[in-house]
Amino acid sequence: MNPITMNLVVDEAIRRALQEDIMSEDISTMSVCPEARPAEVQLIAKQEGVIAGLGVFERAFTLLDPATRIEARVADGDRVEPGQLLAMVYGDARVLLSGERVALNYLQRMSGVATYTRRMADALEGTGTLLADTRKTTPGMRIFEKEAVRLGGGANHRYNLSSAVMLKDNHIDAAGGIAAAVAGARAHASFTCTVEVECETLEMVREALDAGADIIMLDNMGRDQMAEAIEVIDGRALVEASGNVDLERIRELADLGVDVISSGALTHSAGILDLSLKHLRMLDEGAQGDGR
Repeated sequence: MNPITMNLVVDEAIRRALQEDIMSEDISTMSVCPEARPAEVQLIAKQEGVIAGLGVFERAFTLLDPATRIEARVADGDRVEPGQLLAMVYGDARVLLSGERVALNYLQRMSGVATYTRRMADALEGTGTLLADTRKTTPGMRIFEKEAVRLGGGANHRYNLSSAVMLKDNHIDAAGGIAAAVAGARAHASFTCTVEVECETLEMVREALDAGADIIMLDNMGRDQMAEAIEVIDGRALVEASGNVDLERIRELADLGVDVISSGALTHSAGILDLSLKHLRMLDEGAQGDGR
C-alpha cells in the first residue's frame, strides 16, 4: 500500500482500532512491564496460505512508537507454511504487547482474503479472464480487504459508489427501464465513468446493448443462458459474470469466454489465516536485531 494512502486513510483506521482496544491503558501490560524495556517477538505462520498486510501490521506498532522495527522474512503475496518465521518485531516490550492483537487482526484478515483469492485466481490460470472483487466488504475494512484481493492475485472492481456507474435491478426500476437508466447515467456522470448494466435475462442484455452499455453483467444466469448472452453481445461490450461464483464454478464460467468474473465471496466468505506472535524475549539495551 503506497505511503500517501497509508498516511491519509489507513493510519486513521488503525488508530481507531488501537483506541478501541486500549482505551485508557493496557492494564495487563502495565502490570508486568511498567517501564520501557527493549524486547523482540517472532511472527509465525500457523497455517499454509498467502501473506498480505505486512505494512499495516507494522503500522499498528509504529503508531504506538515510531522506534518499533520490523524485520520481515517474507513479502506481501508470498505463500507461507505452518511454522515458518515471517518476521521479527523489535521495540519497547509495552508496545509489542499492547499492539499485538490489532496488528494480528489486520494481518490475519488480509492474509485470509489473499489466500482465498489466490485459490480462485489459480483456477483461472491460462484463461485470460480477470477475477474481481465486489463492494461486499466488512464495514470499515474495505481498503484493507480490497488491497488483500489485489495481493492475492485478483483485481478491484469499483471501490465505491463514486467510482463508476453500475445500474442494478432497483436502479432500472427507478428509472423506468434500461434505456432510461443508461441515458440518465450518460447525462449525469462524467464522461470518464464507464456504465455497467446488470442483466438477468437475454431481453435485458439486448436492451443494454441497444442503450450503449460499456459493460454487461450477466447476473445469476445458468451456463446455457450465459453462453447465448455472450453470443448476442459478440464483443460489443465487456462481459462480466457474477452471482454464486465459487471454486466449483469459476473455471466453467471462464471457459465460456467472459472478460471478468466478480465474486463477493473473495471478501464476504474468506476466513483468516492463523498467525501468531510468539516467544517474546526481553533484550539488553542496544541488543535489538541480533538475527535470532
